[in-house]
Amino acid sequence: MSDKSEVRDGMRIDWDVPITMDDGVVLRADIFRPLGEAKVPAILTYGPYGKGLAFQDGYKTAWDIMARDYPDALEGSTNKYQSWEVPDPEKWVPDGYACVRIDSRGAGRSEGFLSVHSPRETKDIYDCIEWLAEQNWCSGKVGMNGISYFAANQWRIAAQQPPHLAAICVWEGFADNYRDATHHGGILSVFRKNWQDMQVKTVQHGLGARGPKSRVTGEWVCGPETLPEEELAKNRADMPGDLLRNHLDGDYYRALGGDLSKITVPLLSAGNWGGQGLHLRGNVEGFLQAASEHKWLEIHGGAHWAEFYTDYGVDIQKRFLGYFLKGEETGWDTQPKVQIQIRRPGEIKFPVRHEHEWPLARTQWTKFYLDPAAKSLSPTPPTQAAALDYEAMGEGLTFLTPPLDSELEITGPSAAKLFLSSKTRDADVFLVLRVFDPAGVEVVFYGALDPHTPVGQGWLRASHRKLDPARSLPYRPYHPHDEVWPLTPDKPEELDIEIWPTCIVVPKGYRIGLTVRGRDYEWAGAAATLSNMKNPMKGCGPFVHDDPQDRPADVFGSTNTLHVSPERAPYLLLPVIPA
Repeated sequence: MSDKSEVRDGMRIDWDVPITMDDGVVLRADIFRPLGEAKVPAILTYGPYGKGLAFQDGYKTAWDIMARDYPDALEGSTNKYQSWEVPDPEKWVPDGYACVRIDSRGAGRSEGFLSVHSPRETKDIYDCIEWLAEQNWCSGKVGMNGISYFAANQWRIAAQQPPHLAAICVWEGFADNYRDATHHGGILSVFRKNWQDMQVKTVQHGLGARGPKSRVTGEWVCGPETLPEEELAKNRADMPGDLLRNHLDGDYYRALGGDLSKITVPLLSAGNWGGQGLHLRGNVEGFLQAASEHKWLEIHGGAHWAEFYTDYGVDIQKRFLGYFLKGEETGWDTQPKVQIQIRRPGEIKFPVRHEHEWPLARTQWTKFYLDPAAKSLSPTPPTQAAALDYEAMGEGLTFLTPPLDSELEITGPSAAKLFLSSKTRDADVFLVLRVFDPAGVEVVFYGALDPHTPVGQGWLRASHRKLDPARSLPYRPYHPHDEVWPLTPDKPEELDIEIWPTCIVVPKGYRIGLTVRGRDYEWAGAAATLSNMKNPMKGCGPFVHDDPQDRPADVFGSTNTLHVSPERAPYLLLPVIPA
């Protein structure tokens, strides 16, 4: 145990506990645990954000938004131990848990080579779980809980089946590195590169005196040594370069993930309707594909980092983890398999509804055909042929339903079938599922990060149109992304495009829309900012696709053509939930 141990705020805190890996690298952990001799389960978080960096310092605007919009997230705690995207020990230790924060290899106060989501990191977490289970204060049960990075790594660790991993709570965590996180429909997202620049390199081990200090301990968050930038660069993987070099799915991305079918541990997967561009797809697919006998899906709205800390979030986490880590009678044995928050226009807080499966068994899968003459979404296929051009870098084409005669709920995954040609050898298709009020004003929600997020989004690079027939579903086409099928200029090709899950109750008089574009969606109003994001957010948050190497203008800045005919009838498939 650490020689830096103290009692404060009703907890025993062991700072910078060394955990030595099999190759000799020493990782460092902060362990917050109850006083007394009783053995308790451990809740583990392992990630690259610097365990000693205060939430309020590293992510100031996110903290301020949470304090303003989710005041219960801050209540019942001094908040001095709050850190980005991990449980607040002041809310967990009194209930008989140890909260364990480990800086990942090469980050914060842990030495070693920094390579996020790598197989080496997976082994480290496995070994840390087993190390924790052997500690004299631990009951032998270890759970994992946390947001984003601290959630995504749970899928691949659980697939390794550590003997003492007893439950995972995957709160907004992607499962598929390629489809969920780095290449949407085969199109490179610049998020991961910017994320490394803004959130990972800024707390790399060895920054020392050039990095931040802990509010609580006064220690350098990134270790006592201050290394030159050249050495820091040598101590981390070239992740942005790796993403460009590996533009197809394959061994590189499989090594960063886990086999979901090997997950047998009890799990709670918590997604965010606003997580278009990261996490949401993985939360749903992880829930569906895991082999666990005991698994639950929860999907909420609101800011990515906030609901986890609210009374709502902490309650569902404690009922789940209390049941599986401590054997408590929390009522979780009667918890329905699916719990979702139902979104309506203009609302900030969303009511909860329980379901029994995903997608919902009562879904009425409904086709809305693209009518080229009226630019409408129609229940009937087209009767005449047409070809509609649009500039790839322009506003694209928008198709709208008539004003609805009655309220309509859309909850679940969506898909679209298009017939498209390009003037070049390729085209990127960006689909935006939209809702407009009677005055024509678009309905947007506070997304995971962007405060003006559309109802739904989907993407596909036309040269990646190859389908995997064994894994594709009518409402969730699956592309292997394992080879390139270039377009022949001006020759239309059939494209099946996945649109990530959504939930919206569309009121009477409103319209549903589908926009077909050649670039990222942009909200009509002013851009928003977060202190930990590189660029202003214009509607897609940081999940944009503008890397010039991945999207050269001479290929993807051309004119695309949408083809419509009775034989080629493009449509939008929506999950309509009967009243």
